[in-house]
Amino acid sequence: MDIREIQEEIIDEFSMFDDWEERYQYVIDLGNSLPLINEEFKTEENIIKGCQSKVWLHGEQKDGNVVFTADSDAILTKGIIAILIRVFSNQKPADILEADTAFIDEIGLKEHLSPTRANGLVSMIKQIKMYALAFQAKN
Repeated sequence: MDIREIQEEIIDEFSMFDDWEERYQYVIDLGNSLPLINEEFKTEENIIKGCQSKVWLHGEQKDGNVVFTADSDAILTKGIIAILIRVFSNQKPADILEADTAFIDEIGLKEHLSPTRANGLVSMIKQIKMYALAFQAKN
Protein backbone atom coordinates (compact mmCIF):
# COMPACT_ATOMS: atom_id res chain seq x y z
CA MET A 1 0.00 0.00 0.00
CA ASP A 2 1.20 3.50 -0.65
CA ILE A 3 1.28 6.23 1.97
CA ARG A 4 -2.01 7.86 0.94
CA GLU A 5 -3.86 4.52 1.03
CA ILE A 6 -2.57 3.81 4.54
CA GLN A 7 -3.59 7.32 5.64
CA GLU A 8 -7.10 6.78 4.24
CA GLU A 9 -7.32 3.48 6.11
CA ILE A 10 -6.39 5.22 9.37
CA ILE A 11 -8.95 8.01 8.73
CA ASP A 12 -11.62 5.33 8.20
CA GLU A 13 -10.63 3.53 11.40
CA PHE A 14 -10.82 6.72 13.47
CA SER A 15 -14.20 7.63 11.98
CA MET A 16 -15.68 4.48 13.57
CA PHE A 17 -15.32 5.97 17.05
CA ASP A 18 -17.93 8.32 18.48
CA ASP A 19 -15.81 10.22 20.97
CA TRP A 20 -12.24 11.01 21.87
CA GLU A 21 -12.13 8.67 24.83
CA GLU A 22 -12.56 5.77 22.40
CA ARG A 23 -10.01 7.27 19.99
CA TYR A 24 -7.44 7.71 22.77
CA GLN A 25 -7.95 4.09 23.74
CA TYR A 26 -7.45 3.07 20.11
CA VAL A 27 -4.20 5.08 19.93
CA ILE A 28 -3.01 3.33 23.10
CA ASP A 29 -3.96 -0.07 21.63
CA LEU A 30 -1.98 0.76 18.48
CA GLY A 31 1.00 1.57 20.68
CA ASN A 32 0.72 -1.81 22.38
CA SER A 33 0.94 -3.50 18.98
CA LEU A 34 4.05 -1.54 17.94
CA PRO A 35 6.93 -3.82 16.98
CA LEU A 36 9.53 -2.92 19.55
CA ILE A 37 12.84 -1.34 18.70
CA ASN A 38 15.91 -3.45 19.43
CA GLU A 39 17.47 -2.48 22.76
CA GLU A 40 20.72 -1.64 20.92
CA PHE A 41 18.91 1.26 19.21
CA LYS A 42 17.56 2.74 22.45
CA THR A 43 20.40 5.23 22.50
CA GLU A 44 20.63 8.93 23.17
CA GLU A 45 21.15 9.64 19.46
CA ASN A 46 17.86 7.90 18.58
CA ILE A 47 15.80 9.92 21.05
CA ILE A 48 13.54 12.42 19.29
CA LYS A 49 14.28 15.90 20.55
CA GLY A 50 11.23 18.02 21.34
CA CYS A 51 9.13 15.24 22.85
CA GLN A 52 7.96 15.50 26.43
CA SER A 53 8.43 11.77 26.96
CA LYS A 54 11.22 9.61 25.63
CA VAL A 55 10.68 8.40 22.07
CA TRP A 56 13.31 6.34 20.31
CA LEU A 57 13.17 6.11 16.52
CA HIS A 58 15.46 4.02 14.35
CA GLY A 59 15.40 3.85 10.58
CA GLU A 60 17.28 1.63 8.19
CA GLN A 61 17.08 1.03 4.50
CA LYS A 62 15.98 -2.35 3.14
CA ASP A 63 15.43 -2.99 -0.56
CA GLY A 64 15.22 0.74 -1.29
CA ASN A 65 12.58 1.36 1.40
CA VAL A 66 12.98 2.93 4.82
CA VAL A 67 12.00 0.64 7.69
CA PHE A 68 11.31 2.26 11.06
CA THR A 69 11.15 0.84 14.56
CA ALA A 70 10.37 2.85 17.67
CA ASP A 71 9.42 2.81 21.31
CA SER A 72 8.35 5.29 23.96
CA ASP A 73 8.14 5.34 27.73
CA ALA A 74 4.62 6.87 27.56
CA ILE A 75 1.61 4.85 26.37
CA LEU A 76 -0.10 7.62 24.38
CA THR A 77 3.14 8.72 22.72
CA LYS A 78 3.87 5.11 21.84
CA GLY A 79 0.51 5.01 20.05
CA ILE A 80 1.26 8.21 18.14
CA ILE A 81 4.62 6.94 16.89
CA ALA A 82 2.93 3.62 16.01
CA ILE A 83 0.53 5.49 13.69
CA LEU A 84 3.41 7.33 12.03
CA ILE A 85 5.42 4.15 11.58
CA ARG A 86 2.42 2.43 10.05
CA VAL A 87 2.19 5.23 7.48
CA PHE A 88 5.86 5.79 6.70
CA SER A 89 7.67 2.49 7.29
CA ASN A 90 8.44 0.33 4.24
CA GLN A 91 8.15 3.32 1.91
CA LYS A 92 10.64 4.85 -0.50
CA PRO A 93 12.56 7.89 0.82
CA ALA A 94 11.17 10.16 -1.93
CA ASP A 95 7.59 9.13 -1.12
CA ILE A 96 8.14 9.87 2.58
CA LEU A 97 9.55 13.30 1.75
CA GLU A 98 6.66 14.15 -0.58
CA ALA A 99 3.98 12.81 1.76
CA ASP A 100 1.34 15.09 3.13
CA THR A 101 0.51 14.71 6.82
CA ALA A 102 -2.96 16.27 6.63
CA PHE A 103 -4.45 12.93 7.74
CA ILE A 104 -3.35 13.85 11.29
CA ASP A 105 -5.67 16.87 11.18
CA GLU A 106 -8.39 14.80 9.51
CA ILE A 107 -8.48 12.31 12.39
CA GLY A 108 -8.37 15.25 14.83
CA LEU A 109 -5.28 13.99 16.62
CA LYS A 110 -3.30 17.22 16.90
CA GLU A 111 -6.23 19.25 18.25
CA HIS A 112 -6.80 16.69 21.02
CA LEU A 113 -3.20 16.64 22.22
CA SER A 114 -1.64 18.89 24.81
CA PRO A 115 0.63 21.57 23.29
CA THR A 116 3.76 19.66 24.36
CA ARG A 117 2.47 16.40 22.83
CA ALA A 118 1.50 18.24 19.63
CA ASN A 119 5.06 19.63 19.46
CA GLY A 120 6.35 16.11 19.99
CA LEU A 121 4.21 14.87 17.10
CA VAL A 122 5.75 17.51 14.83
CA SER A 123 9.22 16.46 16.03
CA MET A 124 8.44 12.80 15.25
CA ILE A 125 7.39 13.66 11.69
CA LYS A 126 10.45 15.85 11.24
CA GLN A 127 12.75 13.02 12.38
CA ILE A 128 11.07 10.51 10.03
CA LYS A 129 11.57 12.94 7.14
CA MET A 130 15.22 13.50 8.17
CA TYR A 131 15.86 9.75 7.94
CA ALA A 132 14.23 9.71 4.49
CA LEU A 133 16.34 12.68 3.38
CA ALA A 134 19.52 11.02 4.60
CA PHE A 135 18.73 7.75 2.79
CA GLN A 136 17.74 9.58 -0.38
CA ALA A 137 21.02 11.54 -0.34
CA LYS A 138 22.97 8.31 0.20
CA ASN A 139 21.43 6.65 -2.87
